Order: sequence, then C-alpha cells, then structure tokens
Amino acid sequence: MEPSRPRLGAHLPLAAGLVRAADRAHEIGADAIQVFTDNPGTWRRRAEPPPELDAFRARLAEHDIAPIAVHGAYLINLAGPADDLFDRSVALLEGELRAAAGFGARFVNIHTGSHRDTSLEEGIARIAVGLERALEGVGDAACEVRVVLENSVGSGWAVGRTIDELARINAAIEARGVAPDRVGFCLDTSHLWGSGHEISEPEEIDRILADFDDRIGLGRLVMVHLNDSKMALGSSRDRHQHLGAGRIGARGLGHFIRHPLLRNATFVLETPGMAEGFDAVNVARARALSRGEELAGLPDVAGVTVATESAAAVPAG
Repeated sequence: MEPSRPRLGAHLPLAAGLVRAADRAHEIGADAIQVFTDNPGTWRRRAEPPPELDAFRARLAEHDIAPIAVHGAYLINLAGPADDLFDRSVALLEGELRAAAGFGARFVNIHTGSHRDTSLEEGIARIAVGLERALEGVGDAACEVRVVLENSVGSGWAVGRTIDELARINAAIEARGVAPDRVGFCLDTSHLWGSGHEISEPEEIDRILADFDDRIGLGRLVMVHLNDSKMALGSSRDRHQHLGAGRIGARGLGHFIRHPLLRNATFVLETPGMAEGFDAVNVARARALSRGEELAGLPDVAGVTVATESAAAVPAG
C-alpha cells in the first residue's frame, strides 16, 4: 500500500458468508473491513462462534486487510435512564467485545445513544459508567479491542452531537479511571452534516479537527465513517448517499480523506447498495477523492440509477 494512501474499508454484508466477505473486500480494493457479528437489531446473540471464523481471519491476513471493525448492535444505549435497558446494553456491549476478539477485530464501534427525557449531563455520566462496567466485565478476554464512540446525528435526546459533547463524554470516562487506549472515537460525516456542521466547506472541517485535537486529541480519533448525505444540513436525519452524490459533496469529503491530521485514522464506507455492486463503486470514488481527482458521474449498477442531491437545492434545516 502507498504510504500516503489512507486505510480504507467498507461495511460489508455477511449473507454470503465470512470468507466471501473477506474476498469481496479484496476484490473491491478495500484494505480494512467493518462487519456485524450478529443481527444488529436483536438482543439475542449466537451461542457459538461462526464456523468460518478461523478461515475468515486467515483470508483477511492473506489479503492484508486490517483493521477489522465490528459495528455494535443498534440496541446498545448506555445513555438511557431505564435500569433494565441500561443493564442489557452493558451486557450486549460485553458480548460484542468478546465476539470482536474472536473475529480478530481492533474496534467495536457503538453509537453514543440517547438520554431520553433526562438531562445531557445524566446521559454522559451513564455512558461513562456503562463503559467502565463493560470493559471490567470482559477483562483480559478482549484486552486488544477498543470501544469506539460515534458522534450522533442529533435526533431526539441524542448525546454526542458536537465535539464539545464528545469531549465531555471523554472527560467523564477518564474520571472513572478508564484507560484512554480502551476507548476511541469515530466521526461519521453524514452525522456531522445532519447535526449542523457544514463540512462541505474545508474550513469547517479544519475547525472541527482542530477542536477535537485540542479537547480530546486526534490520536483518539481512530475511525471516520465516510458517507455522503441525502438530507439537508442540520436536519438531524441520517440517510447515507453515495460519495459525491449527496449534499456534502466531493469537495468536503475529499478534504476529509486527504486531511494530513487523519493519516492514522481508518476510513470506513457505509454507503448504500453494498450488496448490489456499489461497494466497488464507492471504494473507487474514495480512492479518487484521496488522490484529489474529480469524480465522474455515478454508473448504473444492477439496473439501479442514482439521483444526485444538490446541497443548493434544499435550504439548510
């Protein structure tokens, strides 16, 4: 891999099997991968590891695909006030960490969650307690796996919409004595846009990263979810779009992936149509952006024509 080229992965489905996902990542030119370990919408976890797990890890090593990131189940909400759901969220995160260790994953990426009808401060405090409990619960069984907290798009009672809120979460975690190398952060570009950060402008990206570095430290920013957005700026809605075909656009996304302060972060695509062939399309577009090239129009894949959203067409929300 070229020294200046960012580590780039995609969230790939596992419907065709783990080994097939590893091969597909290699085919599309990805050198990292993100997966679910199980159904992301259920509390129930499989009792035994997948039978292909050893072959999956061997194939990834053969293709030099790393790191592996696990996207945690959507039901995890450490910020929530209900005791039973909090306890189940901690237990589910523990399960994801153990499963991730079996996958050979470096990261378990989770959403920061919702404080519901309590305060932001209470939600942040619960996140810190929940992370402490989950990490203590797994102990050495997942000592190489890092929990990665993802910024929120801002809907509902969301926690983690701004760098300030992420910094306050980090301060609460540190106050609990959690080691910094056990918890990292992920910035999702679609979430930044939806929460009102005008990252179509390079100057705003520079400001965000400088703020993150000052408040938390860019060494803790280990992942970027590189996604365009179908929604208006500040809409608090999260609908991903193909790179350069959404309202953020190629200028902002290109500045992100080329940014010298992010050279050690892993970029992961969560763009639409991964199972229909758009995985290869978007990896190629990300590579073009990383080289500073202009993007061509989106091709039709599997008979699907993609409409392009214009940032100027809809007022910012």
